[in-house]
Order: sequence, then structure tokens, then C-alpha cells
Amino acid sequence: MFKGKTLLITGGTGSFGNAVLKRFLSTDIKEIRIFSRDEKKQDDMRHAYQAEYPDFFQKIQFHIGDVRDIQSVRNAFYGVDYIFHAAALKQVPSCEFFPTEAVKTNVLGTENVLTAAIENHVSKVVCLSTDKAAYPVNAMGTSKAMMEKVFIAKSRTVTPDKTLICGTRYGNVLCSRGSVVPLFMEQIRNGQDITITEPEMTRFLMSLEEAVELVIFAFQHAESGDIMVQKAPACTIGDLAQAIIELFEIEHKIRIIGIRHGEKLHETLLTNEECARAVDRGAYYQVPADNRNLNYDNYFIHGNPKRATIKEFTSANAQRLNVEQIKEKLLQLSYVQECLHQWRQEK
Repeated sequence: MFKGKTLLITGGTGSFGNAVLKRFLSTDIKEIRIFSRDEKKQDDMRHAYQAEYPDFFQKIQFHIGDVRDIQSVRNAFYGVDYIFHAAALKQVPSCEFFPTEAVKTNVLGTENVLTAAIENHVSKVVCLSTDKAAYPVNAMGTSKAMMEKVFIAKSRTVTPDKTLICGTRYGNVLCSRGSVVPLFMEQIRNGQDITITEPEMTRFLMSLEEAVELVIFAFQHAESGDIMVQKAPACTIGDLAQAIIELFEIEHKIRIIGIRHGEKLHETLLTNEECARAVDRGAYYQVPADNRNLNYDNYFIHGNPKRATIKEFTSANAQRLNVEQIKEKLLQLSYVQECLHQWRQEK
């Protein structure tokens, strides 16, 4: 499906962009464009992929720009077939203290990306969202919830055969930049206590590869305005910390610091309200857009008598991984394998 096509990834220097490159670069895709604002990260990626993929790195094209600036977006979107929109402010504390910055990137930036995509006749756009957008309690989640509303609204303004706009929603990506697993491992290596917010806090777990597969599933199966959700497993933060300690085969102290700004005890991937229209797709849920028209009288005359047949999907009622299962999942990740190998060599 990507043969001879040009794919652009916004925020492409991040963990997701790197995972997509490793997934597609050696296939028969024509070109992958990395669109981001950090020239240093782009240069680091350029050198890394030249060394690792000498036969394919010429397919990567780097574009400096910012989703906040629609003209820089327009300049990069010519000739693009598909877009994975991953650019975002993702750190919860940062967005709590600077919510307007989250709005500029996550909401207005998405509007710019979609406007430029429609103008340039891009065939498909997949927007990446987060579990924090469901019942949001922090600025990051609220901005991502608005991002979802923006792409759903935008999907109604263009016919799907010209530009199909859809999205994905997923939970914590293991070993992504700024996530908790690299933090725990760094604390162990530095001889520091492992700091956790609340042992009984639960979070969804998925690998970067699973995040990419979710986006590909959405790319293949989503209708315009859909949100695709993976049925990810979950674990407690306490069990996750214990699993990492056991992998390093050490005795280590866990220190509880309490819940931080804007954090929930449990996360939600599928809300109770979405359950009324969600479709069970096996390993995924498909949440179609509410595409009633702008005739407001319909909202007063015609409701939705259908009752939810699917249960709200949260990290509290998802499949709960125990410590041994968490260890198995972590050992599948190359980042964890490399850290453990380096740790054992140092010891």
C-alpha cells in the first residue's frame, strides 16, 4: 500500500518517527519526509540512518518547520500521499504550566496540518492522540481532546476519496522519549531510589512497534473521522517498578512521591459515551464520528435510543499484567535489552 508513495511524519524526530522509519525504510516506499523544528535532532537522525541503512537512507528527506506555522507546513506537503501527524507537546507537567503552548501545538497545529493536507490533496492523514484525551483532567489531555474534535470536524469538510482524515488513541508507549521506564533504569544505574507516584496507579502498556501497527491498522481500515483504539493491557506502576528491579537482579528501594500535577489514578481509552457507537474490531475498537448535520433541530427531536453494548475501557478494567508478564514484555524491547547488556558489562 506504500509502494511508490511519499509519507510525511510530523514530529518525525521523536520516538514514533524513528519507529516508523525502521518499519518502512527498507520497503518499496518511495520517500519518507521528517518534518520537525529541531535541526540538531534531524542532523543526528541523518547520520544515524546513513550508518545503519546505507542502501536506503536516501529515501529520507528532512524538512525544518513548525506545525504552528502553516506556511512552513504548506512548504513541506507538496507531493505527499500520506501523513502521520505525531507532532505534539506531550509532557503533562509542561502543559500544566504552559497550557497556551499546548493549545498552539496540539490544537492549532493540527488545524494547520489538516488545512495544508487538504490543500495539497494528501490522500490520508492519521492523527495520533492519547488516552489522556478521554475524560481529560490536565492541559495536555484537554488539548489532545480538542485535537480529536478538530480532526473529526475537519473530516466533515472534505470527501474521503480526496482526503481521508482519521485518528488513533493509545496509552503509554514503553521506552518512548520522556517515559517512565528509561527514568527508572537511569535511577538504578545512578544508584538512586526509584521514584513512583502511587503504587496502585494503573497505566496502559504498548511498545513503539505496537503503536506503529495501530496507526497502520487505522490507515487500512478507518473511515473518515474514526478514532481507532488498541485493546492494550495495563499494569500498576508499583508492579512496573518491581519488574525492572528484578530484571536488573538487584535490591533497590522504591520511594513513593505522590501523584503529580494533572495525573489520574487510572486512564481511559474508550469512554462510556463512545461505547454506544463503538465497533469491536478484535484487537481494536473503532469509534465512528458523530456525523449528524448542522441542523440543530435534529438534536432536540431525534436522540440516540441505542444503548452501549461495549463496556468503558480503562486501565483499571483492562487485562492486568503481573510482574512476570511485565518482565516478558520489557525483554522484547531492544532498548531494555541494550540497557541490561550494558549494566551486566559494567558489573
